[in-house]
Amino acid sequence: MTVKLNRRSYEHARALIENRRVVLDDGDDWSEHRPSVRRENEFLDEHGFEEYQKWFLGIDDEAGENRKARYRFSCGDFENVDRCGVLSAESRAGQCGHLDIEHAAAHLHGMLDMARAG
Repeated sequence: MTVKLNRRSYEHARALIENRRVVLDDGDDWSEHRPSVRRENEFLDEHGFEEYQKWFLGIDDEAGENRKARYRFSCGDFENVDRCGVLSAESRAGQCGHLDIEHAAAHLHGMLDMARAG
């Protein structure tokens, strides 16, 4: 499995943060905040994989293009970038040795903390 940074998702998240489309929560339990499987499927049905992939910082290039398994490290709820999603992506990417994704998530984390401060 080769997972690499999804540059398109990273740029999408940066733009959303710059436009203040964010959830600046204190929590770090992304499992409670992330979209449900049902919500993911609804989003896919409505928008397709082209839009779906914008919400995942990692791409597994060994998985098929039109498969949910291709996209890793979600960072938002299909409307906003969620701080706890970014924190989760940063942590999990680091644990798995995906340094490019970890660094991108760390940058988004910093942007979110700056938005939070002021």
